[in-house]
Amino acid sequence: MSTLFDPIAAGALQLSNRIVMAPLTRNRSPRAVPGELGVTYYRQRASAGLIVTEATAISHQGQGYADVPGLYGADQLAGWRRITDAVHAEGGRIVTQLWHVGRVSHVELQPDGGAPVAPSAIAAKTKTVLIRDGVPTFVNTSEPRALRLDELPGIVDDYRRAARAAVEEAGFDGVEIHAANGYLIDQFLKTGSNHRDDAYGGSIENRARLLLEATRAVVEAIGGDRVGIRLSPVTPANDVVDADPQPLFEHVLRALGPLGLAYIHVIEGATGGPRDIADRPFDYAAARATYRAAGGTGKWMVNNGYDRALAEQALANGADLIAFGKPFIANPDLVRRLRENAPLNEADRSTFYGGGAQGYIDYPALG
Repeated sequence: MSTLFDPIAAGALQLSNRIVMAPLTRNRSPRAVPGELGVTYYRQRASAGLIVTEATAISHQGQGYADVPGLYGADQLAGWRRITDAVHAEGGRIVTQLWHVGRVSHVELQPDGGAPVAPSAIAAKTKTVLIRDGVPTFVNTSEPRALRLDELPGIVDDYRRAARAAVEEAGFDGVEIHAANGYLIDQFLKTGSNHRDDAYGGSIENRARLLLEATRAVVEAIGGDRVGIRLSPVTPANDVVDADPQPLFEHVLRALGPLGLAYIHVIEGATGGPRDIADRPFDYAAARATYRAAGGTGKWMVNNGYDRALAEQALANGADLIAFGKPFIANPDLVRRLRENAPLNEADRSTFYGGGAQGYIDYPALG
């Protein structure tokens, strides 16, 4: 049986083990430019089989939180290049997560102070982070406006351009499309946030249209074997819900099957919360079988609350990759600690979002 520590190929990505560092927003990129602290942070964690970076905005419009990085400016790409070079020097592999937050934003973060965009003009009952007097501060998101039909091709182009820049200019090994957690693509997918009556709303096929158009554009730009996609069928994160997620996500996975993706990244249950939600059951094994039956060859990555024992059980049940999130914040050498069954450092939650070196690059490794 495969173990967490066996190498594996995910498309073009040759991984030294099956432990993935999940994307973790840390709000330490002023002006959306990753800095030297980020170089150290990611290099420290390069023993992961794969690093998926913190979510990274594909455009200024895609920004939703203060001091998160981008992929749309020369300084941003140069900052990321220093990070990818550092990870590669340690023998690691790293992809970036392509992000458009949609309605989960604030006018202070948008171009010219405009309203955030969304499939429908429905405000998210959630908060974002602004820096006020140097202090990260949670505030309500702003009222969004509905995207016009003629704007959607431009957003698809933003995904295409960002993917190409990530690989060709920033040196990433690939990209992960963020289609989860109540951000723009997930907002289009789910009935609670998409009330459109045009070609991007109503039926499952219509609500999945933006996801598939963006994914195909990214595949055309850099090749499917360097592309992953993150899905969260039932998470309530950022105030999204779908009336019937099983057929929706099985449709999505059938359509993704022929694209030759490197991996499918699935959040099981509520992001950062319970793995099972009583009022919204979901059959993940059936979803995986649907993807495989449609010709999907991408590795199956699972995420949410995993420890070593649960991860080994998941591998035995057919998963290929296990994503660990918060444990990587406080344990730069998490792979070694899992291998040796060593105790884990506790994370300081007060330093998760914003700040400097403290709680970011100062957690100790094993001696």
